Amino acid sequence: MNTRDPASTDGTGNTGSTGEEVRPRIRRTHLALFVKDPFASAPWYEEVLGMQVTARGTRWVFLSFGQKHHDIALIQVDEPEAATRGTVNMQHYGLEIEGGLDDLRRLYGMLLRKNVEVVKTTDHKVGYGLYFHDPDGHRFEFFLELVHDDEEAKRLLGEYNAPSNALDLQPL
Repeated sequence: MNTRDPASTDGTGNTGSTGEEVRPRIRRTHLALFVKDPFASAPWYEEVLGMQVTARGTRWVFLSFGQKHHDIALIQVDEPEAATRGTVNMQHYGLEIEGGLDDLRRLYGMLLRKNVEVVKTTDHKVGYGLYFHDPDGHRFEFFLELVHDDEEAKRLLGEYNAPSNALDLQPL
C-alpha cells in the first residue's frame, strides 16, 4: 500500500517503499564556511560580493544575495589558528530537498542503511536540517524548507539569531 503523498514522488513512480531506491531531489543550496572571525569577515562579503547580513548569532553571520534568507553562513572556527588558507574553510554544504517531512525522514533512513555518519538533526525555525559526513569527513546537510516566503524567513532568522535547535527526527 502506498501511503506516501503523491505530490512528493519523483515523477517516476518511486514512492520510497521498502526495497526501492531513495534518491534526494535537490532544490537549492547554501554554503557555510568556517572563518576566524565572522564579524570581521562579513564586511568583505557585503562590500566585495554585494551581500547583506540577514542574521547574527554569537558565533555566526548569515548573508544573502538579496533573494533568499541566506546564501552563505560565516561560522567561527573553534581554533582560530586552524583557520588558515587551505586547511579549514567549509563547515557544511546545504542541499535543499523537494518534498515534505516524510521525504526528509526517508533520506535519513537511507543514510542510516548505507552506514553514512549522521551528525545531527536540527530545527532552524525556517526549516529542518539533517547533517551527515561524506567518506572524507566533509559535512553535508539535507535541508527541508518550512518557510517559503523568504522575507518572512529572513525575519525569523534575525528574530531567533539563526537557531540550530535539536530536532527529534525519526528515520523511515
